[in-house]
Amino acid sequence: MYTTSKEMILEARRGGYAVPAFNAENLEMVQAIIEAAEEARSPVMIQTTPSTVKYITLRQAVAMVKADAEAATVPVSLHLDHCESYEAVAAAIDAGYSSVMIDASKLPYEENIAVTQKVVAKARPLGITVESELGTVGGKEDGHSADIAYTDPDEALDFFTRTGIDIFAIAIGTAHGFYKGEPKLNFELLAKIKDMIDCPLVLHGGSGIPDEMIKRTIELGINKVNYATELRAAATKAVREALVDESIIDPKKYMGKARDAVRELCLHKIDVCGSRNKI
Repeated sequence: MYTTSKEMILEARRGGYAVPAFNAENLEMVQAIIEAAEEARSPVMIQTTPSTVKYITLRQAVAMVKADAEAATVPVSLHLDHCESYEAVAAAIDAGYSSVMIDASKLPYEENIAVTQKVVAKARPLGITVESELGTVGGKEDGHSADIAYTDPDEALDFFTRTGIDIFAIAIGTAHGFYKGEPKLNFELLAKIKDMIDCPLVLHGGSGIPDEMIKRTIELGINKVNYATELRAAATKAVREALVDESIIDPKKYMGKARDAVRELCLHKIDVCGSRNKI
């Protein structure tokens, strides 16, 4: 069931829920995500950041995900998260990714549009889903650091109309990494953008946002929710706890604990997104 993300997200839009998008760093996290999706009968997106594929390579990421996804009975897509250049996105498409995000928001607006159009032109004939972002998700994660800059609705409409992207990440006050206080999300802005743009919307920075706030964003039109930091934290905590026993030297023993922890967290997030038993 290795597939693109567009149809699963459109189905989520029709059904009033969100597809959970989980970042994976290694084999155990890939296994955990797909195991959780299978158990819950949920569609799922597995994401890698540019720094992750510097560590495991695009080829290895595709091989790992495809190996499990092709044996799965739920739809699974592999998505390149927050990639800033056309060349890197093109390399991921050529390697076998089924979904990509071009984030050229650091460029001047017209250059951002031009790069995004170029990505869409390459991806569209191949059936590859394209995500882009306007505005800035704050915080720091995986080498990205930025202040929150809210998405302007009128600019977002122009950007969507001119680029033809498939899914649209908007900035409504979320941040990467863990929040220092309770997140302050602009639900009114989300509702306005939803009314203006005929496109599935994406929420970045889902880690640490209270469940009820996530559910509220889904009610208002979010159809994909990204989770990364919480999964990394759960995996690392499980390994640390396992290695208190100094007699353990077999990586399968402590990485297996990490896999179990990530699977349980993914099951919870699937329920938050409302995607359980949608397959």
